[in-house]
Amino acid sequence: MIPTEFAFRLPRGLVDESGAVHQTGIMRLTTAKDEIAVQRDRRAQESEAYQSLVMFSRVITQLGHLSTITPEQLENLFTHDLGYLREFYNQINQQGIAEIAVHCPACQHAFAAELEFAGELLATP
Repeated sequence: MIPTEFAFRLPRGLVDESGAVHQTGIMRLTTAKDEIAVQRDRRAQESEAYQSLVMFSRVITQLGHLSTITPEQLENLFTHDLGYLREFYNQINQQGIAEIAVHCPACQHAFAAELEFAGELLATP
């Protein structure tokens, strides 16, 4: 079973209208349906820059205590956090999970280890 959800932590966090900061979140892998929805979204058609906000609103399943994320909320992201999300999105959707063969120096047990990146794998349902 391949992992489909990944935890992340924004460097600064999304500040909502009440002043609460949301830093930790979960992003799932993108589907073809997500790609189609972004292409059909009027705002994304009018502004290429808005495409990523629409996509992130679909694939971020949780951000802090928010379980529904809208493009309008994501408009308030700091640019550093938006850049982080773009990199994170590319890492989990484009590059996949990289593993290397390693061995324990103490017991010489050989096993595969995942190369670390800025996210945490979550169990798939």
